[in-house]
Amino acid sequence: MVRRTLLHAALRAWIIQCWWRVAYSRLLDRRRLMVLQLSTRRECAVVKLQAMVRMWRVRRRYLRAQAAVRLIQMRWRNCLTRGFMRGRYQITASGLAMEMQILIS
Repeated sequence: MVRRTLLHAALRAWIIQCWWRVAYSRLLDRRRLMVLQLSTRRECAVVKLQAMVRMWRVRRRYLRAQAAVRLIQMRWRNCLTRGFMRGRYQITASGLAMEMQILIS
């Protein structure tokens, strides 16, 4: 009888241990999933922020080049009404290189 009681107690303890291992494994999986989701959200936010900064820098460079083109066009049109203007220009990544000759008649 004592042996049977001890066997039942050991069996119950073994069942509880098995249940706890499964429950603890599920808890760890949930924690890993939460950490993975959090890191994914952070990474997406960082990527979006980097893209916005890059877009802002490219747009700023584009607007500067556009302003330079408008200035050149305005000066060109003014020179056309006064005389003759010859030249060439080249837009590079670092700036604008120009060489011009103005002949006023």
